[in-house]
Amino acid sequence: MKKPRHHVSVHAVLRYMQRVQGVDIEALRRRIGHIVDRHREHDGTNGVISGGFVYKLQAGVVATIIPASRRNRRSGRKGGNGPRNDRS
Repeated sequence: MKKPRHHVSVHAVLRYMQRVQGVDIEALRRRIGHIVDRHREHDGTNGVISGGFVYKLQAGVVATIIPASRRNRRSGRKGGNGPRNDRS
């Protein structure tokens, strides 16, 4: 497929998913929040692992979700070698 001439923002993609495809964004937000709540062991935690993904937290907010096996950019080491918590 040919690259489009116009850049599409993340906000536009989110609204497309919500309004065109009918994805319930608030339900997804709640699901992600429940996954983090279930696996967060204490305040100050900067991330939790669930279902093979790391849910990264910044100031108590889920900032991003990455595969647990992705290499650490700083160290170059492969992360996420611990046990998987669940498949939620």
